Amino acid sequence: MSKNKKFAIRVIEKRAGWTAEITRQVTSRKTVVSKREAGFETEELAQAWAENELLGFVKNQAERNERKGQQRVERNERQERQEREAAERHAAYLKARSEARDEEDEEFDDYED
Repeated sequence: MSKNKKFAIRVIEKRAGWTAEITRQVTSRKTVVSKREAGFETEELAQAWAENELLGFVKNQAERNERKGQQRVERNERQERQEREAAERHAAYLKARSEARDEEDEEFDDYED
C-alpha cells in the first residue's frame, strides 16, 4: 500500500463483483474518485489493479512537479532579467536627461554673459 497522502485506494464489493477506486484528497473534507474499474472477481485482483494504477498516478505527479518546477525557474529568471534590463534602460534615460539638462544650462549660461 502506498504512503501517499494525496491518493488512496478503495476496494468495494458490489453486486457484479469487486470495484477498485483510486481516490484523491482534494481538501480535508472532500475526496473525489480519480479512476475506477469494476467487475473484478476477487478483492485481491481489484487491489492489485489499484496498486498498479496508483504507482502510475504517483509517477505522473512526480514528473509533472519536476516539469512545473523547471518552468517556474525559467519564468523567474526571465522576469528578473526583464526587470534588470528595465532598470538599466531607466538609468540610461535618467543619465541622458541629466546630460541634456546640463547642456541646456551651459547654453543658458552663455547668454547671460
